[in-house]
Amino acid sequence: MTPDQTNCPGVIISAPASGAGKTMVTLGLLAALKARGLSVQPFKNGPDYIDPAFHTAASGRVSLNLDSWAMCKDRISGLIGARTDADLMVAEGSMGLFDGVASAGEAGNGASADLAALTGWPVLLVLDVSGQAQSAAAIAHGFAQFSPHIRLAGVILNRVASPRHEALIRLGMAHVGLPVVGALPRQGAVTLPERHLGLVQAEEQPHLSTLLDKLGAFIAAHVDLDQILALASSDYNTHAKSLTVSPPGQRIALARDAAFSFIYPHLFEGWRAMGAEIVPFSPLANEAPAPSADVCWLPGGYPELHAETLAAAGHFREKLQNFALTRPVHGECGGYMAMGAGLVDAQGTHHQMAGLLGLETSFAKRRMHLGYRLATLAAPIPGYNAGQRLRGHEFHYATITNQPDDMLAMTVDANGTQVSEAGSRRGLATGTFFHLIAPAT
Repeated sequence: MTPDQTNCPGVIISAPASGAGKTMVTLGLLAALKARGLSVQPFKNGPDYIDPAFHTAASGRVSLNLDSWAMCKDRISGLIGARTDADLMVAEGSMGLFDGVASAGEAGNGASADLAALTGWPVLLVLDVSGQAQSAAAIAHGFAQFSPHIRLAGVILNRVASPRHEALIRLGMAHVGLPVVGALPRQGAVTLPERHLGLVQAEEQPHLSTLLDKLGAFIAAHVDLDQILALASSDYNTHAKSLTVSPPGQRIALARDAAFSFIYPHLFEGWRAMGAEIVPFSPLANEAPAPSADVCWLPGGYPELHAETLAAAGHFREKLQNFALTRPVHGECGGYMAMGAGLVDAQGTHHQMAGLLGLETSFAKRRMHLGYRLATLAAPIPGYNAGQRLRGHEFHYATITNQPDDMLAMTVDANGTQVSEAGSRRGLATGTFFHLIAPAT
């Protein structure tokens, strides 16, 4: 190991598919280990805003996204390496262990298996064993043998019906040589509320601390924490220095409230590391961007759930329009929609938005837009020049009904197929439906 390298033991919590209980297990594990007095650093594989906020609440440490499609190996290594003061790394996977896009990006196709192969961290597979017994071992065995580049170190059984059910599954796992690290009974499990883009945000949970305490106690009672600590690997050598991230300005007015909360922590952190000052403000509280700021950034979120409040926020709208006359304003997804001329909510009601762009969007006829995006800028945005290639991700249900402004970027999906969402620009105002993850190398 060279002087600028360091390491820390880690594990990856994955599953055969979404809905198996990865998030519940991850949160409970973070809370249980924290209760033991351990410092645990959480991560989330892939583009996700909501799970990391829960990770942060459960662990007391900011959770970061690691994305092999959008991030190069050095960026991933730097993000991990800067956090090796922890006792353990715990990364929550996305979807099924091997699920990713068809074409590789910077360091892989975005699958949790890519992260496992890159770091060498062992995988703990969460299995929903409802309606099966020994057959669960066949599933786990298949996952263990599918790739020589990962190590499936054990399984955690979820939704176990009875002691007899558990005993039968353990027989099958013993037959294929896979340790059962934990068995979670169906009765007594703690659940989290959901919304159309995933879990309800952590900040919207009024009793989150109590919920996490219950999850931690549930996991501690049914999972062998000592075995997990023993299985964690520390063979991955990381670089302690992260790649720089271009801040959009020196003093950034950042919209931050229940309508605008989706910004990747590694960007937020990177801006500050480059010396930028972040000045938050709340459009929902009818606040304006700081007059002393040299740029305004409107992150994504749920403007459609707060459209009436935003429409009534006249002070915010007027001051944002004035700001955009002399300084750049950029919006992502929800922030982009809020910069537009209007938004139609799910009930069909039209609401006035900020009017910096001519964009009109509607949720009256929902249509899902989902996937990685590689954008080549046709014009500059705060922090990046025209011609820069940016990697990001798009996930929303809005339909564009009018977009009269100039195109901001030529955008393709993970397979290189051009997508119609090209962003837009008018004067110093710019916006995209995709959320920036990292510049392309």
